[in-house]
Amino acid sequence: MIRLEDYEVVQACLQGKKEMFEILVSRYKNLVYSIILRMTNDAEEANDLAQEVFIKVYRNLDKYQPDYKFSTWIMKITTNLVIDARRKSKPNTISVDEMLIEPSTEKGPEQGYLEQEKINEVIAALNALPDMYKVPMILFHQQGLSYQEIAEIINEPLSKVKNRIFRARKMLKESLLSKEGGVYEM
Repeated sequence: MIRLEDYEVVQACLQGKKEMFEILVSRYKNLVYSIILRMTNDAEEANDLAQEVFIKVYRNLDKYQPDYKFSTWIMKITTNLVIDARRKSKPNTISVDEMLIEPSTEKGPEQGYLEQEKINEVIAALNALPDMYKVPMILFHQQGLSYQEIAEIINEPLSKVKNRIFRARKMLKESLLSKEGGVYEM
C-alpha cells in the first residue's frame, strides 16, 4: 500500500474525504498525547485535551502550510492548547494518595524510595517552572526535538529557545540544590 504524505492527506480531507482524517489521527495521536501528558501529568486531562487538539486541527486544516512539517504544526497546536487550558483553569490540587508511588525494590526498599523521591523532586521542580521555560524543556528533553523544531513550534527565535532552555536548567538546578540536602547532577 502506498503511504500518502501528510499534505496529501490534508488535501484529501479538504476535498471532502473526511474519513482520511483518521490517517492523521493514527499517525499523531501518540505524539500529541505524550506531549500533553508530560505537560499536565494527568492522564484524564491528557485524553480530553488530545481530543480538543484533533478537533482544532480538523477545523484548521485549511490553514496548514506545507512549508512546515505536519508534526511541527500539530505540536505547536498541542502546546498552545495546553498553555491556554492552564491559563483558564485553576491550579490543580493532587491528593497525597495520588502522589505516593511504590518504591522500587530492586536495589532495596530504602534505595528505591530515595531514587523515587529524587524523581518526584525533579518533576515538581519542572512543573513549578513558568510555561515559557517548561514547554521548551519538555520538547527538548522528553520529546527529543531540536532547538530549531522547538523554535518553529513555539514561534520564537532560535536564540530565545536556547536561552530559555539554558535558564530553565539553571532554575531547576537552583531549585533542586536549595532543597535540604539536595545534591543533583544536571
